[in-house]
Amino acid sequence: MNDVNDVIIVTSDYVPGYKITKVLETTWGLTVRSRGLGGNIMASLRSLGGGEIKEYVKLLNDARETAFNRLKESAKNLGANAVINMRFDTSDMAQMMTEIVAYGTAVIVEKVSSSENVSLS
Repeated sequence: MNDVNDVIIVTSDYVPGYKITKVLETTWGLTVRSRGLGGNIMASLRSLGGGEIKEYVKLLNDARETAFNRLKESAKNLGANAVINMRFDTSDMAQMMTEIVAYGTAVIVEKVSSSENVSLS
């Protein structure tokens, strides 16, 4: 495993077609983003008319992607090749910043041969 893109991320407690050979520890990727004055002004104007606030959608999508990539890097640094039970969590800080964290359990998995049975429990 040379690249963070080789780290498998799933929201389930197993990786289909793989068996968990070692559970390492909880791992996460974190980012904190400021909404910025310009974004707040545009979002405020858009909110008057109702509907989706595209400035915040972009901000949160970019922040989740950053947190997700940092999760992969953290897992790789622990020696994991997969993360199970991945989740996102968010919180606001001082009404001007948003914290996004992606977290899960770093594990080592091995591909199961087609002749092996995989237990899902």
